[in-house]
Amino acid sequence: MSSLRAKPIVLVPACNRMLGEHPFFIAGKKYLDAVRLAGCTPLVVPSADASEFDALLDLAHGVLLTGSPSNVHPRHFGEEVHNPALPLDPDRDGWTLPLIPRVLERGIPLFAICRGFQETNVALGGSLHQAVHEVAGQHDHRGASATGGNAQAQYGVAHHVLVERGGTLDAILAEREIDVNSVHGQGVNRLAAGLQVEARAPDGLVEAFSMKGSAGFNLCVQWHPEWKAAQNPVSVKLFKAFGRACESYRSRRVASVPEPDR
Repeated sequence: MSSLRAKPIVLVPACNRMLGEHPFFIAGKKYLDAVRLAGCTPLVVPSADASEFDALLDLAHGVLLTGSPSNVHPRHFGEEVHNPALPLDPDRDGWTLPLIPRVLERGIPLFAICRGFQETNVALGGSLHQAVHEVAGQHDHRGASATGGNAQAQYGVAHHVLVERGGTLDAILAEREIDVNSVHGQGVNRLAAGLQVEARAPDGLVEAFSMKGSAGFNLCVQWHPEWKAAQNPVSVKLFKAFGRACESYRSRRVASVPEPDR
């Protein structure tokens, strides 16, 4: 157990999937590998209700919200389902959406990817385009996934993003423009109050944001930096920055615990 305590613990919420007639909780290996690249220990959380949030967050030094084939249910931003053929995961919505504000309030480092990026915007009061490719002036951001490409093609470079100056992403990367993959049909429509844009796609779609004035590190990105992260210098910088934030949070929390009376 000493080796586990030596690294910050990062909570990774699972998705829900039916395998045959049996329900399973799943978490993509690439996300867990990326948490380890960050120098942290991943802890997959299958599900939780509100009565368990504090106990879980007391364990956590960071939270990673993963991508998923499923979409956030549009009822959470006041819309009907646009395409019933697309997968949903209402059980994940049911606990990650109320968890996100608690994470930010506590100042626990948060890194959110793709679905997690969308979850965070919705959890804080924003809305989504359910089909970005149908919105006038927007590009098709589904990439090779829209035509059934293999994983290598699906997660290949799709476009660049322009990094906003003076933000969290700018501080980590010190680059004005980076190349990213693109595997999403939904995207930010209305950005939640209190969030600031960190990067945009060439068509203006928000590709990264953070919460202004938050007590802790937080960064949400629409692309998939976890894909072959160790081979991608930008991804390495992102996950190492997240890992440093988790270690710093852990150190501050340890320092705040009073010594026992002797």
